[in-house]
Amino acid sequence: MIDRTPRSALASHIEVTAATVQRGDVIQLGGRARRVQDLFQLPQGTKQLLFESGELLTIHTRTRLVAVRMTRRR
Repeated sequence: MIDRTPRSALASHIEVTAATVQRGDVIQLGGRARRVQDLFQLPQGTKQLLFESGELLTIHTRTRLVAVRMTRRR
């Protein structure tokens, strides 16, 4: 995975759900970090996540995952 971290960014661990996950979030699955490249809304609040590796993950509205999100410093 290519490091695209801006020099003025802070990494924070947050809990994400289908409602709060964003492009760029890094989620650890199966011992490997995967960055969310794109999101697709599915019926009943589910979302399908497309990772930079090409893998897909579908999460339900009650799914809770821990992600690293980069926030810009001011």
